[in-house]
Amino acid sequence: MSGNSVQLMLQLFSGSRCSTSAVVWSLVGCFLMFQLYSLVHQNDRMRGEMQFRSTHHPQIHELEEVEEENIQIPPPRKRSPRAAKRKPRRPTTLIDEFLDENSQIRHVFFPGQKHVIDPMKDTGNDSYYYYPGRIWLDTDGNPIQAHGGGILYDDKLRTYYWYGEYKDGPTYHAHKKGAARVDIIGVGCYSSRDLWKWKNEGIVLAAEKTNETHDLHELNVLERPKVIYNERTGKYVMWMHIDDVNYTKAAVGIAISDYPTGPFDYLYSKRPHGFESRDMTIFKDDDGVAYLIYSSEDNSELHIGPLTEDYLDVTNIMRRVLVGQHREAPALFKYEGTYYMITSGCTGWAPNEALAHAAESIMGPWETMGNPCAGGNKVSRLTTFFAQSTFVVPVPAFPGSFIFIADRWNPADLRDSRYVWLPLIVGGPADRPLDYNFGFPLWSRVSIYWHRKWRLPRGWSSSK
Repeated sequence: MSGNSVQLMLQLFSGSRCSTSAVVWSLVGCFLMFQLYSLVHQNDRMRGEMQFRSTHHPQIHELEEVEEENIQIPPPRKRSPRAAKRKPRRPTTLIDEFLDENSQIRHVFFPGQKHVIDPMKDTGNDSYYYYPGRIWLDTDGNPIQAHGGGILYDDKLRTYYWYGEYKDGPTYHAHKKGAARVDIIGVGCYSSRDLWKWKNEGIVLAAEKTNETHDLHELNVLERPKVIYNERTGKYVMWMHIDDVNYTKAAVGIAISDYPTGPFDYLYSKRPHGFESRDMTIFKDDDGVAYLIYSSEDNSELHIGPLTEDYLDVTNIMRRVLVGQHREAPALFKYEGTYYMITSGCTGWAPNEALAHAAESIMGPWETMGNPCAGGNKVSRLTTFFAQSTFVVPVPAFPGSFIFIADRWNPADLRDSRYVWLPLIVGGPADRPLDYNFGFPLWSRVSIYWHRKWRLPRGWSSSK
């Protein structure tokens, strides 16, 4: 700046009422505005790059070609002339059709025997394809019974183990207002190297037939079994929801085994941290610390707390999350240091809308990002494709790619409940704006893509 320019500026300022401090604060303001602009521009650029990378990843691009689904509600039945005098009924919805065992479109939700997934017969173009909602047979030719379950990958054996509720029994109601149920048979276990062909390893934790005071007596409730391996003790540890027929016990049960295929020895049940516990899961972090996540306080909130080093109990540490949101069926997973969780609403056997949540720490705070479901029709997205979350499995060699596992419950015949396995991708900006200084989402978007038919990349298992 020349001397004349400086002199001119001084004359201007001296001629006005502006002080030197005003000049300084003006410069500071300009600097802050420049910094804010740079921050916004950098965030937009990073978001664009992240979205570009996610949409140009070949695996994600293929899975994002989601399918639409057009399910027509059958025309109403003919009504009696006297019906005009009665109070009009509300229109039939797809959820009504889903819950009606006599629905004319029941085959859409529960395809029949002609459309089973049979790994021992499906060859050629049908091999390794998942068909959400179809009957899925094991290698013995029987429907897989692993409802509300979870999957353990054993590094030593290079094998996946699928544990779940074995519901191959009659469905009934214990009393008029009771929910549909099947007596406890036990926890089923299936093994696989490829997540498609499953061998039945038998019932690894069986019901108690005679001792009516036992937690596992057949008239009680055993739900959502999950198994993790403890490297310190060399034990496989199973946690599950334990309840009585009226769902008033609201506890967790713990069992252990020396082998992934059992048998598991049942240890005890308790209310964790002194609170009731219903839908639950366990999550083992990268550092070996395991956590219990359970729905509590009449399902109005979730509780999260670490387990002891042997995984046989909870510690005294617990945090309440998603308070007042009435969420259940939690399924946790982790990607690039961020924790994600899929939950469902609380509507019994009826399907409802899933929500995705994220947190920088597993203990919270957790933020809700919105409905992760993509594709299908609006009703199917609002009902999690007529299913309920239970587990999320990472796909090796494809970072950000997972399998979302859910149950399509059949309350009329619970043994015929189906499985909905769909691709889940983490990538791109979150749907729901978050209440932060600039409103920028902190986490990547979670998307569960609908497909009538899909498969994992060829050769994916060989890279594990």
